[in-house]
Amino acid sequence: MIDAVLVLNAGSSSLKFALYERDGLALLCRGGISEIGRAGKVKTSGPRAAGLTAGGAPPTGADRDAVTRWLVSAIRRLDGVTLAAAGHRVVHGGARFSAPVRIDPAVMAELETLIPLAPNHQQHNLAAIAAVEAAWPGLPQVACFDTAFHRTLPRLAQLFPLPRELTEQGIIRYGFHGLSYEYIAGLLPDLLGTRASGRVIVAHLGSGASLCAMANRASIATTMGFTALDGLMMGTRCGAIDPGIVLYLLNQRTMSPAAVDDLLNTRSGLLGVSGSSSDVHVLEESTDPHAAEALELFAYRVVREAGSLVAALGGLDAFVFTAGIGEHSARLRRMICQGMAWAGLQLDAGRNDRAEGRISRDGSPVDILVVPTDEELPIARSLERLIGGDASQQGDTG
Repeated sequence: MIDAVLVLNAGSSSLKFALYERDGLALLCRGGISEIGRAGKVKTSGPRAAGLTAGGAPPTGADRDAVTRWLVSAIRRLDGVTLAAAGHRVVHGGARFSAPVRIDPAVMAELETLIPLAPNHQQHNLAAIAAVEAAWPGLPQVACFDTAFHRTLPRLAQLFPLPRELTEQGIIRYGFHGLSYEYIAGLLPDLLGTRASGRVIVAHLGSGASLCAMANRASIATTMGFTALDGLMMGTRCGAIDPGIVLYLLNQRTMSPAAVDDLLNTRSGLLGVSGSSSDVHVLEESTDPHAAEALELFAYRVVREAGSLVAALGGLDAFVFTAGIGEHSARLRRMICQGMAWAGLQLDAGRNDRAEGRISRDGSPVDILVVPTDEELPIARSLERLIGGDASQQGDTG
C-alpha cells in the first residue's frame, strides 16, 4: 500500500492538484479541473492518471465543493493507494503566518479574516480546505502561503509611506507567488553554482505576474504588495497605477467600489490594453496594433520594475524567467532582455527561440535562464515536514 499526499490549488473556476507518494515524493499524478460549475473538464498526467478518471468525470455543472468531493473519492478508488494528508496553496498568510501551518479551526478562523486582502483567491483556497474536511473528516491538512517566502523582506522594503498606525495594523508589503519563488530558489545552486547566492531576479510571468529580487536565495524586494493587484501589468489586472485614478473613478466618475474592483482586477492589464484578449499567444498571433501595444507595455513595465530591483540588489548576476509567459513567450523574453541590456543581459537569439534552459550568450555578464516552475512540490515537502509520522494513523474515516 502506497501512502500518498494530495496537493490542491483552488481557484474560482478551476482546481489544480498533484498526488505524490510520501516516500521520496515521487509524482503519482497531477492535473487540473477547469470550467467548474459548467463542463468540469479534467486533464491528468502521470503513472496513476488513468486510474483517477476510471470512474468517470465530475458531474456536469458541479460546483467546487462537489468537484473536490469527486477528486477525493477518485483517490479513494485508486488501487493500492491511501491518502495520508492534504496540502493547500493559500494565497495570503498575513503578518502572522510566515511558514506552513497545520490547519485547525483557529487557523481557519484567522485565515478567513484575510479574505479582503486577496478576495479573488483566499475564499476559494479556504473553501477547498473545508470541502476536503467534509469529504474526509480528520484527514491532516496543511496550509502553505504565497506570502511566506517574502517574510524575509527588510523592514524598509515592507513599509508603505502611510501613517504609522496603519502599518502597525498590518498594511505592509507582503508579496505573492512565494511558492513558485521557493521552488526556483531551491534549484538555483544546481543552475548557477556559486552565483546562486548572488543577486538574482526571478520573473514569475503568467496571468498573474511579479518579480522577486533574491540575495542569498532569500527575498529582499518584490513587486506585488499589500494585495496581488500591485506591481506588474498582468493578464486582466492593472498592476501599479496612480492611486489618484481610483479616487477619480470613485468621486468624479461616481463608480461604485465594486465596479472599480472589477475594472482593476478583471478588465485591465493585457485584456484592457489590447481590447481583445489576456492570452499572450493570441496577442502574438494578432495583427491588431492594440495587441502589439499591449505586449510592448507588458515588457516595458517588467523592465521598469526590474530596474528598481537591480537598484535594491546593488547589481545583477542572474535573471530567471518562469511561469506560463516566462516559459513560453520567446518574443516577450526578447523584448524584456533588450530593455535590460544596460544591466548586462546579453540574449542568445537562437537559444531563446528554442527556450533552452540557459538563453544568455556565452560570456554574458548576467546569466539568463528559463526554468519551469512547480508550485505543488514545495507544498508536498512542507506536508512531510509538518505531518511527519502521525498521518499514517489517521486512516480512511470515510
